[in-house]
Amino acid sequence: MRQLPHAVLESAKPHVLGLYRIVIGLLFTCHGTASLFGFPDGGRGTLSAGEWPGWYAAVIQLVGGGLVLLGLGTRPAAFLSSGSMAYAYFTEHQKLHVWPIQNGGELSVLFCWSLLLIVVFGSGSFALERVPARVRAGRSTTSARPTDSAPAVVR
Repeated sequence: MRQLPHAVLESAKPHVLGLYRIVIGLLFTCHGTASLFGFPDGGRGTLSAGEWPGWYAAVIQLVGGGLVLLGLGTRPAAFLSSGSMAYAYFTEHQKLHVWPIQNGGELSVLFCWSLLLIVVFGSGSFALERVPARVRAGRSTTSARPTDSAPAVVR
């Protein structure tokens, strides 16, 4: 079996990270919408507004997941979301059993570490927070005049 060249893998990193961020953000957002609005999982029911801690966790999932999905304020949103999943695991799941497979906390652990990975590595490609930098870079290259194309002064 042939291995991919190192350069190919390195050049794919930002794109794979961007797709990873989008998928994690979408899944996290879906948990928030299911808890708050009953969509897409209409059978679970919704949480009452202000119910501690579930309603607040669902709001963090909806807003934080949406920001991570879009790539806006990615690191702070992922940090808060990761922390909320750590809180959920240690306060709700771990008191039942030690291991996530026993206490139903696998999703909390996976989201916690997935979001922490996004905090550390950033948003990758396809993030809306990168658009202003691209626009500024485009303006600076189009507005700059090359000095060698200036008309010569004849005396």
